[in-house]
Amino acid sequence: VCEEIAKSEQRIKVERVKRKYGKIATLITGLSGVDIKSIAKELKSELACGGTVKNNNIELQGDHGRRVKPILMKLGFPESSIIE
Repeated sequence: VCEEIAKSEQRIKVERVKRKYGKIATLITGLSGVDIKSIAKELKSELACGGTVKNNNIELQGDHGRRVKPILMKLGFPESSIIE
């Protein structure tokens, strides 16, 4: 029950950042009070990409900006709390 409340109070920001050598990464910030590692694992599995958890942020390899939102909604986050 606590995790359901925590998910509804999130302000998640999905952004694309340019990394070394011109590589694109997708950065998901604003997650707190939830199991970030399991969310990252689910995202990496669904998107078939690599990634990591750093400083309470999820960093995914590649440009997955449009594909992240539906997966987060499937995991129980409301659409209104996800900003692209």
